[in-house]
Order: sequence, then C-alpha cells, then structure tokens
Amino acid sequence: MKILVYGAGAIGGYLGAILTAAGEDVTLVARGAQYEALSTRGIRLEGPKSGRPDPIKVKVCKPGEEKGPYDTVFVTLKSQQIAEAAQHIRGLAAKDGVFVFPQNGIPWWYFQGIESKYKGTQLKTVDPEGVLLRTFEPQRIVGGVALKPADMVAPGHIKLPDADTDALVIGEIDNSVSERVQAIAAMTTRAGWNGKVVEDIRKAKWSKLVGNAVWNSLGALTQSTARETAEFAATRLLAVEMMREVIAVAASVGTKLDADPEALVSGVAKRVSLPTSTLQDVRAGKPLEMDAIVNVVLELGSLTGVATPALNVVAACVNLLNQRISVDGVAIRPVKRG
Repeated sequence: MKILVYGAGAIGGYLGAILTAAGEDVTLVARGAQYEALSTRGIRLEGPKSGRPDPIKVKVCKPGEEKGPYDTVFVTLKSQQIAEAAQHIRGLAAKDGVFVFPQNGIPWWYFQGIESKYKGTQLKTVDPEGVLLRTFEPQRIVGGVALKPADMVAPGHIKLPDADTDALVIGEIDNSVSERVQAIAAMTTRAGWNGKVVEDIRKAKWSKLVGNAVWNSLGALTQSTARETAEFAATRLLAVEMMREVIAVAASVGTKLDADPEALVSGVAKRVSLPTSTLQDVRAGKPLEMDAIVNVVLELGSLTGVATPALNVVAACVNLLNQRISVDGVAIRPVKRG
C-alpha cells in the first residue's frame, strides 16, 4: 500500500512516523520549519509508550512535490484548511484510492451516504462554497476520529501523553464495514496506534465532540487545560451545560449519545491533560478550528430547532478571538510575571 499523509502536524507527524517505523511506504507532506525539521532530522516522538529513543527518519515532500498516485491518503490538515487544497489532494489518489479524514468535529459529508430527512443538506459552516461536496466522491471517503493527545512542542518534536483510550477510529460514511477500512485499521494497529473500525462513524465523531466543543473553546478563552477548566467551579458548571446542548443537537440529527455530562466533567478533572489543539493554535497565532468544533453545532441546532444558549455565548467569544488571531496576526501566550 502506497500511503500519503497530507499535513504533518502533531497527529499527521505521529501517524507518518509510526507507519514509517513499521516499514510502510509513507510520504508526509509538510512545509516551512516543519519540512526543514523532518527532512534533516526526522520526527522525535516523546511519550511513556509512544516515545522512541531516536528520531524516525521519514520521507517528506512539500505540497506539489508528491509522487503519486497513492492508495490511501490521510488528510490530516485542520478542517478549515482542506477546501483550499481540495483539488490538489483529490488528484493524488489512485483510481481506487481512498481518502481518510480524521479531523475534529462535524464534517461536510455528514448528510452524505445515509438516509436522513436532511439528506443533501450543505453545512455552510464547514463548506460554505460547497467545494468539498463537489470535490470528494462519497464512496471514496473514510471518516475518522483521532483519539491521541499530541503536542507539537517544536518542529519535528511531538509530545505524546499516552492513554489506554488512544485509538484511530475509522468507518465508512454509509455505515458499512468494508475490507478497506479493516485493512487500514490493521495497518495502524501494527504500527502501534490501535485501529478501531466502527459501523457508525458519526456517533464516534459526536462522542469526541462532546468534549472538544467544551474544552477547546473554554481552554482557548482561559488559557487553561481541560483539567484546569473542569476543576474551576464556575467553568465546570458552564462545561456541563455546554455538553448538554451538544448532546441535544446530536440527538436532533439522529445520534443518541450515552453520555453523562456531570460524569464526563468529573473524569476530566482527575486526568492529567495537555493544552488542547485549539489552545496550542492560540499560542502559536494560528487560525482556530472553531467552525467544525462549535459553529457547525450551532448551525445544526438552528436547522433542527434545538436551543444552544451556552454554546452561543462561548462561540461568540471564541470567534472574536479567532478574528484577532487571523486578521490582526497575533499570538496569545501566557507570560509569567518576573
């Protein structure tokens, strides 16, 4: 299997590194300082289980230098970055190739591949111009959920706080269980990241989003980890209410989650946690992945008539923060007083 990992950030870099170490034919696509680090030093993985004693030398190229076609293309860009590169990515796969999308949040293809009263609905929050709907055929899409906290502490250096729940969850968007998803899951399992095939990839996405919509948003606003946010009394109450709203919106589009917000927040308060990917982006001055994580939930709530007052307020604040970062070009980092 010839594999491309398009986007060598924390998750893409980790995936490309372990697949390479396992002997797979993998190319990573990177740019800037990340490309320089990967091409000269490789990828350093730091973690109690995932860590490696030496950097892993990987095959890396810049966008436009790929030597396809590829059988499997893992698109590990942030959700808001996919549309701009969509036509290019689409041309990199073999005739029967597959695109695996493990982004956080609700994807543009949510109402494709299954029967629904909302079938064919374009989610304008995550695909405002319909570029993604037009570019990627539903039958070539594999949905994914990356359960693996990862922090890119420096170009080519990824910190991984390993957990028993770490997994790459994948599934066909028509809820079938195919040979191709089983083969992809087996490959990542062999490499050291548990590949898990599910029949309902939408439920898997909502299950992660219940936490992401809360911790990513509140963490970005407060410069806090999920644990710190869960431990503080006022934000704990807000987190519980936000989770209730996400669960209600999920149910309104056909996904019932067996989730107890109080228990989920209590569990987070007991765990060691890294800054969320959104907080990492705030500190790096990068645009935030809010459309797929929060704003699309508001869109779905509006579509189905579910009220989301807590999410609305938090989203307004995070979207303004995102505007400051994107338009004004600022990075917001905590600085300890001397």
